[in-house]
Amino acid sequence: MPTIFRLDPGPRLAEATVFNRVAYLAGQIPTDPSADIVGQTAQTLAEVDAVLARLGTDKSRLLDVTIFLADMADYNGMNQAWDAWVDTAHPPARATVAAQLANPDWKIEIKAIAALPE
Repeated sequence: MPTIFRLDPGPRLAEATVFNRVAYLAGQIPTDPSADIVGQTAQTLAEVDAVLARLGTDKSRLLDVTIFLADMADYNGMNQAWDAWVDTAHPPARATVAAQLANPDWKIEIKAIAALPE
């Protein structure tokens, strides 16, 4: 039976889980919620990068990304930071949805799924 690996498991969630060489990241959030949407997006994408690196992979191996925005009016600003970050040679599937986030100061949360190297 394949093993499930949990990165930084806690009583409520793990930072990521890995099964069959696929990593499922927990929702990543900005480190400084006082920033505008471009800044919060860049911070959150840096958090995605950090978790992926800890798992031995990177954004070129992203399979699927879901972006949760507190306000869809921030869509263009989010895309500004996304476009500067995404690996355009290996873009993932992506969805962006409006959501009420757990912290009212957060403008964004990002959930991702990535393949691990062979």
